[in-house]
Amino acid sequence: MPSQQFDSAPERRNTQSIKWDKYAGTDILPFWIADMDFVSPPEVIDALHKRLEHGVFGYGTKEPAKITATVLTYLRDSHDVHAAAEDLVWLPGLVSALNMACKASGETGSSVITCTPVYPPFLSAPANSGRTLIDVPLITVGDRLTFDWPALEAALRPDTGIFLLCNPHNPTGICYTQDELEKLCAFCIKHDLILCSDEIHCDLILSPDTKHHSAACFSEEMHSRTITLMAPSKTYNIAGLGFSYAIIRDKKLRQKFCQAGVGFLPDVNVLGGEAAEAAYSQCEPWRQDLISYLRENRDTLYNFAEAHLAPLTIKPMDATYLAWFDARPLGLKENPATFFEKHGVGLSDGAPFGNPGFVRFNFGCTKALMLEGLQRMKTAIASIA
Repeated sequence: MPSQQFDSAPERRNTQSIKWDKYAGTDILPFWIADMDFVSPPEVIDALHKRLEHGVFGYGTKEPAKITATVLTYLRDSHDVHAAAEDLVWLPGLVSALNMACKASGETGSSVITCTPVYPPFLSAPANSGRTLIDVPLITVGDRLTFDWPALEAALRPDTGIFLLCNPHNPTGICYTQDELEKLCAFCIKHDLILCSDEIHCDLILSPDTKHHSAACFSEEMHSRTITLMAPSKTYNIAGLGFSYAIIRDKKLRQKFCQAGVGFLPDVNVLGGEAAEAAYSQCEPWRQDLISYLRENRDTLYNFAEAHLAPLTIKPMDATYLAWFDARPLGLKENPATFFEKHGVGLSDGAPFGNPGFVRFNFGCTKALMLEGLQRMKTAIASIA
C-alpha cells in the first residue's frame, strides 16, 4: 500500500514556486512543470537544518569527498555503475550540461541528433552551442514509442557529432530496453558519435518488471564516447537546490566537456550537496513509498482516461510522473494546453517538445488534486461535443 504521507501537501502559492506562481490569481491548477508537490524526505530536511545551524555559507570545495563517496556507492549499488571519483563532474543543473555536451562535440556549425518528442532543452541546446539540430521522430511499434532506425541513418550528416538521449524518457515515460540501447551503442560506434544520456528520472521506475539500463555501464568501447547525466533532484524533489553531475570515464572527453563550461558555469550549491548526500545515503525507504504512491496515481490516471477522457489517448509508461496525452483526436492540433487552461487545467503543451497536438500532465501530486485536474479535463472535453 502507498504511504499516506503523500496524501497531503503544503501550500505552495507565494513560495517562489514557478509551478504554482505561473497561474497566480487564477483558478487554474498547475500540472505542467516537472516538480512534485510533496515534501522532501525528513532526512534531507534534517541535513539542511544541520548545515544551516553552522551559519557559514562560503564557497564550497570543488571535489567534496563526502558526497563523492556517497554518489559512487549509490551508482554501484543502485545502477551497477562502477565509476571512479575522477569520472564525476559536479554541475548546477542538467540543462547546462546538455549545452556543454553539444559544445564539446564536433566543431561550430556541426550537427546534433536527437529524437522527438523530447524535453525542450534538448532542442534548444544545439543552437545555443553553435550547432545544428537534427530531429528524428520516434515511431510507434505495438503500444510504445521507439527509435526509427532507418530514419536515423538517413538523417545523419558527415558532421554529426553527438546523439542526445533521454532515458527514462521525458515526456513519454519510456524506459528503453537493453536491446534498444545496444542497437543505439552500435549506431554511435558505427558513426563515431558521442552519446549524451540524460538519466535524471532513473530512480522513478514505476513498473516492477522494468529495469533502467544506465549508459554509464555500457561496453568498454562506449566509455570513450559517453556522457551520462544524473541528479537526485526529480526523485527527492530538490530541483531548486541546484545539484547534479556527469559521469565521463574518458579523460579527454571529460576535459572537453569541462572546458565547454569555463567562464559561465557556476559551482554546485553547497546546500544541494548536503541534500544529495542525505537523499542517496538515507532515503531509500522514502523513495520506495514514493514509487508506490506514484504507481497508484499512474494507474488511477490510466483508468480515468480510459473511462472519461476519450478520444484523448495515452500510451503505457514505465517511469517518471509525467503522462503524455495525444489531444489531436479532439481536433486540437495547435495549442491544446491553451484550451485546457480555459477549463482550469495547466498542462505543458507538446509543441516545445517537438510534438504539437499533445499535452503533458504531471501527476506528482496528491491523488485528490490529480483527480480534480482530470475531472476538469473531462468537463473540457465534454464542452467540445
